[in-house]
Amino acid sequence: MPFLFGPVPSRRLGLSLGVDLVKPKTCTFDCIYCEVGRTTVKTIDALPQPDMGSLFDELSNTLSRSRPDVITLAGSGEPTLCPEIGEIIKGIKAMTDIPVVVLTNGSLFWKDEVVNGCLGADIIMPTLSSTFEETFRRIHRPYASLSLERVLAGLTRLRSAYSGRIFLELMMLGGINDSAREIEGLSDAIKRIEPDRIQINTVVRPPAEPDALAVKPERLREIREHLGPGAEIIAGVSVPPGSSFRDSPGEKIIETLNRRPITLMDLAGLTGLPYEETDALVRGLLFKGLIEKREFNGEIFFTGKGYVKE
Repeated sequence: MPFLFGPVPSRRLGLSLGVDLVKPKTCTFDCIYCEVGRTTVKTIDALPQPDMGSLFDELSNTLSRSRPDVITLAGSGEPTLCPEIGEIIKGIKAMTDIPVVVLTNGSLFWKDEVVNGCLGADIIMPTLSSTFEETFRRIHRPYASLSLERVLAGLTRLRSAYSGRIFLELMMLGGINDSAREIEGLSDAIKRIEPDRIQINTVVRPPAEPDALAVKPERLREIREHLGPGAEIIAGVSVPPGSSFRDSPGEKIIETLNRRPITLMDLAGLTGLPYEETDALVRGLLFKGLIEKREFNGEIFFTGKGYVKE
């Protein structure tokens, strides 16, 4: 399986070239809201080293044909489980001036090697959903020995060691962590972590579990007001004009949909093709049985056959 996916439209970063450092659904968590399905390998231990020669060859070839807004260490598992993440960041920055982002669930920054490995990134984007152990475990279903106290201590420690930008994602779920008590707890934690941005998010793609419900827009606005001027609600996908990946658009669509669900409009932005041409291409892939269609919150998403649902 290739290391890279995309570039894909990101609601927070523009056009993002993803680098997948771990095998699909290997993670410290098994989040109920995860858009790439259930975790199949849950661990907090470092994984075998990836083939970095192949990774950098693939990246060099991709960058010769496309210039994304960011290169994001993310994908279908937790990237900080990769023991060579620091060397990979260093290698990417030797190849290009495109900003490097670590998109992480934030669960392993209590480890020296994880903090040190991520120091070279331009942006680190951890997630925090609750400051209450019961809620934390309900949402994230973490590795057995991974406590909320340890996670919060790690995020605070990251801020003291890291001079780059931290964008803290608050993943809000209706009826689970959107109460006044939960928001007050998050507000207190934010004061300790001191992120550069607070990004309020909710479920926008089909989640791993049906009880992971989106928070209504009016409640998201109330939460933003409570958290103050440093908080923002993450809006819809924005793909810069002219940012495209025209080589083998059918293959690019299948490869991307094997990673995550995407709408037809976003696929048009991904391929750089007109909407009508993208629609025809997607209908052809559906007819051939190469991709699938799913509905979530009244919106149609497409997934690949390799997308892990369970």
